[in-house]
Amino acid sequence: MTPHQDDRTSRTARTSRPARRRPRARLIAALAAGGVLLAGCGYDGGGGNRTADRAANGADSRPRPAASFPGAGAPEGESDGRSSAKPPADYLSTFALDVDTASYGYARRTLADGRLPDPASVRPEEFVNSFRQDYRQPDGDGFAVTVDGARTADPSWSLVRVGLATRTAGGGTDADRRPPAALTFVVDVSGSMAEPGRLDLVRTSMDLMTDRLREDDSVAVVTFSGTARTLLPMTRVGGHRDRIHEVVGGLRTADSTNVEAGVTRGYDEAVKGLRSGATNRVVLLSDALANTGATSADTILKRVAEARTEHGITLFGVGVGSEYNDAFMERLADRGDGHTTYVSDTEGARKVFCDDLPAQVQLRARDAKAQVSFDPASVERFRLIGYDNRKVADDAFRDDTVDGGEVGSGHTVTALYAVRLRPGAAGHVATATVRWLDPNTRAPHEESGRVEAAALAGDLWTEAPPRLQISAVAAYFASALRERGGGWERVPGAVPLAGLAEHADRLAGRTEDPAVRELSQAVRQAVRQAGRLTG
Repeated sequence: MTPHQDDRTSRTARTSRPARRRPRARLIAALAAGGVLLAGCGYDGGGGNRTADRAANGADSRPRPAASFPGAGAPEGESDGRSSAKPPADYLSTFALDVDTASYGYARRTLADGRLPDPASVRPEEFVNSFRQDYRQPDGDGFAVTVDGARTADPSWSLVRVGLATRTAGGGTDADRRPPAALTFVVDVSGSMAEPGRLDLVRTSMDLMTDRLREDDSVAVVTFSGTARTLLPMTRVGGHRDRIHEVVGGLRTADSTNVEAGVTRGYDEAVKGLRSGATNRVVLLSDALANTGATSADTILKRVAEARTEHGITLFGVGVGSEYNDAFMERLADRGDGHTTYVSDTEGARKVFCDDLPAQVQLRARDAKAQVSFDPASVERFRLIGYDNRKVADDAFRDDTVDGGEVGSGHTVTALYAVRLRPGAAGHVATATVRWLDPNTRAPHEESGRVEAAALAGDLWTEAPPRLQISAVAAYFASALRERGGGWERVPGAVPLAGLAEHADRLAGRTEDPAVRELSQAVRQAVRQAGRLTG
């Protein structure tokens, strides 16, 4: 991150995705012991002072921290134990919002198949954002901001949670007023998709979605294997629902995987069928295991970016299969200003196509970014957990030409920070601001929330609300899996993996949430797999 500089703008957007690293066998034993874990979650006991400050039309209302920052000179996330009069290297943290969940879904599938996931595919923010939250919702469009925190097992460190929520789509008038959707489904029918849980699940998913679409929505279907074919040009759902189901039911596998041909043909069809005033989106359903044509995402990115910039067409990537190229799909979705998810069963498909995709059709915000300003009078050190390839230059926060994230109705976004407070800190700790563009008018809006030191005193595991504890379990788990690849620094508040599973069991009983029970199962599977590799 770069120091804040007044009156400067930058069009620097996200950093590139870190290079893949080979797992280190000697660290797997540490995984089994759970010694390297992530902290993140908060205490919502009423101690956090919240604000809702809207900056009309992007007026500059950002906090102005003091000029000194104790502990400067130590690496981010650590303290050298000394105070320093040096100015802070940085007191701002800025990132594009992200509602992806594919990393967690694929990790669960991999663990269920008896393997540990590739550390490079583990993105902690996607683990955390896979679970339901209980943030307050705004009265209108846009965001509500919640900032809270808790004390970790390491008494020197606290956890700060920044929670952003959009309003859930209601029934009746609210649901009816969403723009129509123009969806181009690009379906992988290559030989690898014949495996159970791939093309059969895609057919189920598309049938579910077709039944939920409105009469004024439109659908196109493109398939690809060695070449690409248009099975259905852009067609209104009204009067043609049976025809769409017929096309979906006729999907069959063929030979090789030419993702380039499929994506190119899909975007061509989306442009041909472009509907003014509609949400125009390409939905790519694939294991992303390209082996024909351009097999690198780089050669496809230009087409995806052009369609987004010129026509507003965005990409929703749905991954399937026990072998899945997560990095390939994520890069396509990032360049297409879209999202990725992963499905491995009918229940997951129902959630994605009956809940998630309709919510994305009804957008609440475009190019949404968040910036957290830490108060150097109270904060000695801080670290954002995850969002590695979503970071934005601090001075580009209010540059609306810099890409952010799309957020639909009823979505929540969580960012977790490990924070070391100064001894005796008692005042303001941080202010979080989210900035977004209205989906229709592109007018900029902002909303803010803040947290005080007193709100970070409660113990994470005994005083924090259940949903905050669930976020912590998910984040700790992701951190443990991620560290196996090296280059991932320990985060304060470590909990052994077995202890995380116990926390998840307790929370599953308290919330009666099956997703939390599945989290516990995944943690226990990771412990067993790590033990086999080191035994």
